[in-house]
Amino acid sequence: MTTFENEQQRRAERPHMEKFMKIVIIGGTGLIGSKTADRIRKQGHEVIAAAPNTGVNTITGEGLAEALAGASVVIDLANSPSFEDKAVLEFFETSGRNLAAAEKVAGVKHHIALSIIGVDRLPDSGYMRAKVAQEKIIRDAGIPYTIVHSTQFMEFLGGIAQSGTVGDTTRLSTGFMQPIAADDVADFVADAALAAPVNGIIEISGPERARLCDFVARYLKAMGDPRKVVADPQSHYFGTKLEDGSLVSDNNPRIGRITFEQWFETSARK
Repeated sequence: MTTFENEQQRRAERPHMEKFMKIVIIGGTGLIGSKTADRIRKQGHEVIAAAPNTGVNTITGEGLAEALAGASVVIDLANSPSFEDKAVLEFFETSGRNLAAAEKVAGVKHHIALSIIGVDRLPDSGYMRAKVAQEKIIRDAGIPYTIVHSTQFMEFLGGIAQSGTVGDTTRLSTGFMQPIAADDVADFVADAALAAPVNGIIEISGPERARLCDFVARYLKAMGDPRKVVADPQSHYFGTKLEDGSLVSDNNPRIGRITFEQWFETSARK
C-alpha cells in the first residue's frame, strides 16, 4: 500500500469527536484558512472564518468571545503582520494568551495550531523563537491540543527566491527542504480538526526532498525567470544559517500527495 493510500485509509477510520461541530478558524480568510474552511464545511460542520477583516482580532480581543461561543474546535492559522523579532514575538504571545483564555471560557475541546518543522532547531531566527513561544502557551493552557508541524509551502518558493536575490543572482542555502502544497496542508489540518486531540505534534511534509537552492532553481526555471541561483552553504534563510536537516523531518512525517510538477501546473501561476 502506498503512503497516499495509507493516509486515505487513516482518514476514513479517524474517530470523529461529534457528528456536528462549530469550528472557528483563526486566520480563516488566508491561504490555508480558506482552503481548510472549505474542506470542513463539506463535512457538514459550521465554520467561522475569524480574522480582523471579519471582526475578530486575537490581539485586541475584539469579537473573540462572540466567535468562540459554542465552538468545539479552534484552529489557529494566524500569522504576524511583521517578522521583526520583537513584533513577531509579541504577536504570537499576545494572540496565544488571548485565545487560550477565551477558549477556556467557551469550553473549547480541541485547539489546533499550524507550526513549522525545525522550529526548535533554529534559535537564531526571531520568527522561529516566536513560534516556540506560541507552542509553549498551547501546551501550558490545559486545553486538549494538536500542533501540526509543516515543512515550507510550495507557494513560498517565490518569496524564498526573492529573499536571496541581489541583482540577477539569487544566493541560497544548501540545506534540504521538502515543500508541501497548500492544498495538502489544508487536508491535513482539516483532518486534525475532525479527529481527537493528540496532545502532541503531527508532522507533515511534501513528497520530494532536495536542497533549498536546487528547489528554488527548479521553480525559477519553470517560471521562465532568468535569475541565476548560487548554492552557498553560508547563506542565511530569513536570518538564520541552515544545517542539512534543519527544515526537514526524518520522524515518519505524513506525506502530501501533490508533487512539485502537479502543483506548478495547477497553482503556481495563479
